[in-house]
Amino acid sequence: MPSDLDGSTEPKRDDDLQLGFEAPSSDMTAVASWLASAGGSGLMRVLSPWSSKPASQPEKLRPTAYLDGLRGFAAFLVYWHHHELWAHVPPQLTALESSFGFKGQHYFAALPGVRNFFHGGHFAVATFFVISGYVLSAKPISLIQAGDQAKLADNLGSALFRRWLRLYIPILATTFIYMTFVHAFGIWVDGLDAKSTYLQAAWDWYAEIKNFSFVFNSGQIGWLSYNFHLWSIPIEFKGSIVIYTALLAFSRCTRNARLWCQVGIIFYFLYIADGWFCALFTAGMLINDLEQLAAKDDLPSFFDRFKPHKTTIFYTLLAISTYLGGCPAHSADVAELRKNPGWYFLSFLKPQAVFDAKWFYLFWASVLLVASTPHIAWLKRFFETRFCQYLGRISFSLYLVHGPVLWTLGDRLYAAVGWPKDSRITNIPQWVDVFPLPKTGPLGLEIAFLVPHIILLPVTLYLAEVVTRAFDEPSVKFPQWFYRSTTTAARPARLPA
Repeated sequence: MPSDLDGSTEPKRDDDLQLGFEAPSSDMTAVASWLASAGGSGLMRVLSPWSSKPASQPEKLRPTAYLDGLRGFAAFLVYWHHHELWAHVPPQLTALESSFGFKGQHYFAALPGVRNFFHGGHFAVATFFVISGYVLSAKPISLIQAGDQAKLADNLGSALFRRWLRLYIPILATTFIYMTFVHAFGIWVDGLDAKSTYLQAAWDWYAEIKNFSFVFNSGQIGWLSYNFHLWSIPIEFKGSIVIYTALLAFSRCTRNARLWCQVGIIFYFLYIADGWFCALFTAGMLINDLEQLAAKDDLPSFFDRFKPHKTTIFYTLLAISTYLGGCPAHSADVAELRKNPGWYFLSFLKPQAVFDAKWFYLFWASVLLVASTPHIAWLKRFFETRFCQYLGRISFSLYLVHGPVLWTLGDRLYAAVGWPKDSRITNIPQWVDVFPLPKTGPLGLEIAFLVPHIILLPVTLYLAEVVTRAFDEPSVKFPQWFYRSTTTAARPARLPA
C-alpha cells in the first residue's frame, strides 16, 4: 500500500522527475511518440522477471528506508494472513483469530508475539496508516518548523492534487484487467457472480468503481467485488485529507501548541468519535514531528527526563506493541474479546466510541511499533535488509494482486492438496484431491498449506513486480507530470516514460 505520493518515504521534487525524452511540438505527435517508445522494449521491461537496475549499483539507503522495509514486511503479513484464513476451515479460523487458550485450544500459532506472523494482517493495515501519516507529513513539517509558509502552500497543493491519482490509477487498472481475465476465460471465483456478457461485467465493474472512488458519500463505501481487500484505499485517501488539513491548520502554531493540537485530535478521533483510522494517520504525523524536533535537539524540555532511560523505554514499547498487535479479531464485540485469555482486563480499556474493539488496541500496537523501530538498532537493520526493501518497493502492488491470485490459482491449489470447502467441491470438482497432501504440522504450518506456496508465492511476487512497473511507478510519474502541466506557464518539456 502506498504511504506517500511517489512510492517512497522521501518526497521527490518535481524537478527531479526524469521523464525520458523531449516532447515534440505537437501534442498528438508527443503522445504518439510516447506510446511508440513504450512499445516493444517497454513491454519487455514490464514483463521481465529480472530487475532493470544493475546489481552492481545498489541504491543508497535513505534515513527513513526502514519505513519502506516495515511497510513491505507488513504487506507480506497481509498476504500470509489472507492465505491462512482462506485455506483453513471455520473451527481453525476461530483458533487463528483468538488468543492462546481460547475455549481450551492451545496452538503455537496463537501464542502472544508468534500470532502476529499468522494473524498479523490487521496489525499490518494499522501500521500502513501510521506510516502514511508519517511520510505524508515529513516534508510539510520540515517546512513548518523552518517557517517557510510559501513553500508549504506549494507542497500541500501539489500533494493534494496528485494523491487521488496516485492511489486510484493502479486500482482502476488492476481490477479492470482482473474482471476481463475472469470473464474471458470463464474462471469461477468464490463469491463473485458470473455475468452473462462481457458488457454486463464491464458495466457492473464501472458502477462499483465509480462509487468506490468517491469517499465523501453519506453512506458506507461498498467493497469491490473484484478485489474486496482494497477496502483500505478509500480510508487511505480520507486519512491523507486529514493530514493535509491538519498540517495547514497547525502551520502557524507555536511548537508546543502544534504538538498539543495533534494530541488533541488524536484523543478526539479515538475516545470521542469512532475515527480510529484518522487517529492512526495523525499519530504518524505526530511521531514525525517529534523525530524532526529531536534531530534538531528542539524537543520540549519534558522529554529530557527520559533520555537516560531511552533504550529501556523503546524496548518496553516494542514489547507492548508485540502483545497488542495480536488482538483477537474473530468478533468486533468487546464482550467476545473479554472471553479471550490474556485480554479480560485489557478489554475494559476500550473507549465507548470505538465500535470494532480490535482497532483501539491495534492503534497503540502500530503507533508504538513505528515509534520504537528507529531506536532499536537490530530491528531497524532488519527492515533495511534487501529482502524488506524489495518488499517495500512492491508493497502496494503486492497488496493489489495477492487477492486475485488467491481466489483463482490459490483456491484450485488448496482444493488439489485436499483442503475441504463446499464451494470447491461444487464448482471445481476436477481440482478436488488431485494431489492430496497430509495436514500434519502445527496449525498454520501444515504440509498441505505450505507446499502450494512453492507456486503461489513466486507467482504473486512476479505479478506484483509487473504491476509495480506497469501501473504503480507510472501512477507516481503521471500525476507529477500532470501537476507540472497545469501549474507552469510553459508546457512541460517531457512526458512520463
